[in-house]
Amino acid sequence: MKRFWKSAEGIHEHDGWAVRLDGKPLKTPMGESLLVPTEALARGITQEWNLVEERIDPRTMPLTGLAHAVIDRVRPNPAAFAAGLEKYAEADLTCYRAERPTELVERQARCWDALLGWARRRFDVDFRTTGGIVHIDQPKATVDRLSHAVSVLDEFHLAGLSPLVTIGGSLVAGLALLEGELSPEDAWEAVAIDDRWQLEQWGDDAEAEQRLENSRRDFLAAARFLNLLSD
Repeated sequence: MKRFWKSAEGIHEHDGWAVRLDGKPLKTPMGESLLVPTEALARGITQEWNLVEERIDPRTMPLTGLAHAVIDRVRPNPAAFAAGLEKYAEADLTCYRAERPTELVERQARCWDALLGWARRRFDVDFRTTGGIVHIDQPKATVDRLSHAVSVLDEFHLAGLSPLVTIGGSLVAGLALLEGELSPEDAWEAVAIDDRWQLEQWGDDAEAEQRLENSRRDFLAAARFLNLLSD
């Protein structure tokens, strides 16, 4: 779609902040009005639209995309959306460890042991870890409490948490970022250990490096979305 508007602006309304293009309300793909809860998020979305040059490129507008997801995908059934994220409590990335080589084993342990330690204290749970990728059941209390932490989130926080969990494969890392235990960059470093290791072993692989950079971009955009909900 070509740019058809001169300017975008955020407008305060009685129940939130709307984004307008030349005074007309911005709509989601499903035709719903875009309304967000904070001025900071409205400013972020407005900036994305004002920076468009000739054509819309969704890859450069992640805040808009996540706001659309809230309204069109999460709001119709928040419980079902949350349930999809809750499943990651049953098989968190940080519980599946390499058995070799030693350097990778040590990298995972340094980062992931600390992360699981935080989750143990925060949610009063325990975790089972294993070498390899064969599924291992987690204690029921662990699954229940992590699932509850997701289920109580509002629709905007659910939408922001979703890319963190689905890209990184770790609900624990996503919750740690959400609660301020990890910075966005530290959270990304935690979930990208295996991918970075593989790149180190393969050497120059422009395609794989670009895929990882795309994932990093989307991960950090979701973290920014969550941050703008609290500003």
